[in-house]
Amino acid sequence: MISGSAEETRRMGENLAQALRPGDVILLRGTLGAGKSELTRGIARGLGVTETVTSPSFTILNVYESGRIPLYHFDWYRLESAEELYELGMDEYLTGDGVAVVEWPEQCEEAVPETALEIRIRPTGEETREIEAARLGCFREIPGWTTEQKQS
Repeated sequence: MISGSAEETRRMGENLAQALRPGDVILLRGTLGAGKSELTRGIARGLGVTETVTSPSFTILNVYESGRIPLYHFDWYRLESAEELYELGMDEYLTGDGVAVVEWPEQCEEAVPETALEIRIRPTGEETREIEAARLGCFREIPGWTTEQKQS
């Protein structure tokens, strides 16, 4: 898929949120400024989150409970190992009662669940982004998202 603006990326996230269920994990991969947080803001909007959604760069995890299901927004950029995640007890949110969105999952690959939706965002211009989705493990097909099955 191609997004032509930050708002379009948020709308894509909002549409994706309609199909999300408790326990779903979304892995967001892309460079700094690619649009991972914008997609997450759209997911939050689609879930009905009323709080302002900010990047959890320094807190590692932001929890939003005002939507139809909780949103657990992770940023693993500053983690040095999955052990840090386990020590903080944050791994429980990955299989919890809400949707977990993880930015920078490559920082702790060993903590990534076997079943997830992996989304890669690539800048192709100042405002344009190419967005690809792949199902890991037995993650279900989501209508409107072209998803290939990928081994985790």
